[in-house]
Amino acid sequence: MATEIKAPVFPESVADGTIATWHKKVGEPVSRDEVICDIETDKVVLEVVAPADGSLVAIVKGEGDTVLSSEVIAQFEAGAAAAAAPAAVEQAVAQTQAGAAPVVERTETVSDQAPAVRKALTESGIAATDVQGTGRGGRITKEDVANHQAKPAAANVTPLSVAVGERIEKRVPMTRLRKRVAERLLAATQQTAMLTTFNEVNMKPVMEMRKQYKDIFEKRHGARLGFMSFFVKAVTEALKRYPAVNASIDGDDIVYHGYYDIGVAVSSERGLVVPVLRDTDRMSYAEVENGIRDFAYKARDGKLAIEDMTGGTFTITNGGTFGSLLSTPILNQPQTGILGMHKIQERPMAVNGQVEILPMMYLALSYDHRMIDGKEAVGFLVTIKELLEEPAKLILDL
Repeated sequence: MATEIKAPVFPESVADGTIATWHKKVGEPVSRDEVICDIETDKVVLEVVAPADGSLVAIVKGEGDTVLSSEVIAQFEAGAAAAAAPAAVEQAVAQTQAGAAPVVERTETVSDQAPAVRKALTESGIAATDVQGTGRGGRITKEDVANHQAKPAAANVTPLSVAVGERIEKRVPMTRLRKRVAERLLAATQQTAMLTTFNEVNMKPVMEMRKQYKDIFEKRHGARLGFMSFFVKAVTEALKRYPAVNASIDGDDIVYHGYYDIGVAVSSERGLVVPVLRDTDRMSYAEVENGIRDFAYKARDGKLAIEDMTGGTFTITNGGTFGSLLSTPILNQPQTGILGMHKIQERPMAVNGQVEILPMMYLALSYDHRMIDGKEAVGFLVTIKELLEEPAKLILDL
């Protein structure tokens, strides 16, 4: 008897999703808890798994179709896997009895692959049938695509020639996440009175403290001591002193948050995501570092949950990891402030009438001028600067 396979229950912040990939075809055997479908939302990719051993008997929603929370996407029959493809089984048995290895014809297309693999195939222009899969069940992985690209061309293959002056274009569909990011960024510029103020911070004190204690810190806490924990704690302290920066606008109301949930922008293959560290005022430096590390791993593996990215009262983004010297970050609505970190670069600075070469970083605070006045914004940024230039005050809560 066939049972219904439904889309997961989406949280209130996610209206719908899109069928990204069907990993199994109708009649193809599947094992219990094996991933059969990926549903892409504007935040994460959700995996749908088989409820038991069996096979799909019907696909209700095809790839690219929009699905709602708990909507039926397929029909599934438990125990039907053995009879899923009798012709293929008989052929394999006959070949085995004849002493020949079973031959399985590969007919995969780009759309049959996982989102990350599909993107790699599309961007490289490689056909799925040309790549030898090393994943579970012979599935193609991103590494397989990369290794295939790295293979030298056969000697008897003539490379494709491009006529002089010919201009090549490639059109690929925008992912759901990228579309949603574009919508949010455009809305932020159109619906807020966004303004950016800048300052610079001498990173030498933090760098010296990190150099002195990083080995002891890692041995004691099992986490590397980076710069982000200092920034998260400095931002948290500054938010306590300037609560308007930690607030949000809801219609005609101002909502002041009595907690500190800091979003940390992380770059992933699917686009920019902002997982949230909860109650940072109660977190230790080690907890902050471990939290950011775990988010980075999840983002890399596509395992971030919707709950990881819901909420947040303030955001920190670090363009310095990519070499950015200065930028104007865009607000992450409904938040009213975002801090941009940048590349640490040595510059000649005047210190007590003398010129010193110091590791300096530009800081940028973008804020909603409807909610935050210039005086508060500048004071907030100066507070962060002072706490980072005297980290002892930050650690001693002075």
